[in-house]
Amino acid sequence: MMDKFDVVIIGAGLFGAFTAFFLRKRGLNVALVDRGFVGAQSSGANFGNLRLQGRAALQYPLSLQAQLFWERFDTEIGESCEYDRTGHLYIARTQKGIEKLLGYAEASRSNGLDIEVIDRSDLKSRFPFLSPAIAAASHSARCAVANPRLATPAVARAFLRDGGRLFEGHRVSEIIPNGGSFSLRTSEGRQFTAMKVLNAAGGWASSLAKTFGEEVPMFSAGPPQFVTEPLPYMLRPIVQAVEGDVIVRQIARGNIIFAGYPRTRSQADGEHTYVPPQKIVQGMASLASVIPSFANAEVIRSWSGVEGYLPDMLPVVGPSQTVPGLFHAFGGSGGGFQIAPAVGDCLAALVADEQPACDLHPYRIDRFNAQLETSEKITTEFD
Repeated sequence: MMDKFDVVIIGAGLFGAFTAFFLRKRGLNVALVDRGFVGAQSSGANFGNLRLQGRAALQYPLSLQAQLFWERFDTEIGESCEYDRTGHLYIARTQKGIEKLLGYAEASRSNGLDIEVIDRSDLKSRFPFLSPAIAAASHSARCAVANPRLATPAVARAFLRDGGRLFEGHRVSEIIPNGGSFSLRTSEGRQFTAMKVLNAAGGWASSLAKTFGEEVPMFSAGPPQFVTEPLPYMLRPIVQAVEGDVIVRQIARGNIIFAGYPRTRSQADGEHTYVPPQKIVQGMASLASVIPSFANAEVIRSWSGVEGYLPDMLPVVGPSQTVPGLFHAFGGSGGGFQIAPAVGDCLAALVADEQPACDLHPYRIDRFNAQLETSEKITTEFD
């Protein structure tokens, strides 16, 4: 059986699902194809951080556009993703950390964010749960969180309600350009034709890109994450250490959700990222050093995801440089959850031959042509 579409999207994570959603809004006939299930990898297993402060300076147009969508997600999608505008508190323990924090604050302000820098004395009165070792902080009231386990399936259902087609459990095994169109075949025997194809295959997208002569220095890893037993509710903002070892939030029913560095490389098969027990112990020690009252919390579950990382910690978003009609959206590098709505909208515009709202040139796939070995800049953050 041969199914005909305007666009076939490979990968039903948030980048793929949002692009499918916005392409259907533009009236295109779209197939969303995934070898597993919607949002089953990093899109559904991440921390859920909708952080604005601390972004790369050139990413703010994309990030701010995305936040506008998250703020009206329920209306646009028709379901809840448990969006909560908690605010975000960056904290610093050391002089080097303070300098980094102030640099983040300046970059955020220059892009229109309202950032408040808080010194040690004010921290003690306003956030008494923090350790006295915290030297300074910056607060962004517009930052938020959402539930990643709800978000991607909700976007996919909105896409389906609008007439899209979803094929779960179909591994694309063959893509053949046919002079202005593509023929695709899955290992399960399904066949598609499409005028355009989007590679949004997450941690496996670089392998697909390589088959078309577009090699990128991406590898897969994930941050160790865990959740504790419910505790009395006291932590409203996300608290994140600029030193990188603590990202923590508390949900309304009291559970503490933690993520931290160093990240762990994914298994050789690319299917999973396991959390070694010592990383839970290390994480709890880091958490207690920031919020001492959490020191004796019981960890009830741990997990990680399979995330794609690139040397400059920015995704690949845009057209192929080797095959007309092929597009890429992958390599969120730990920050893809927040920017996903803007990635989807801008890429859908590009696929539909429209002008995207944000400049996607910084995210072009060929920016790594002179650097095809994994950068030392990020390998030090993994073990």
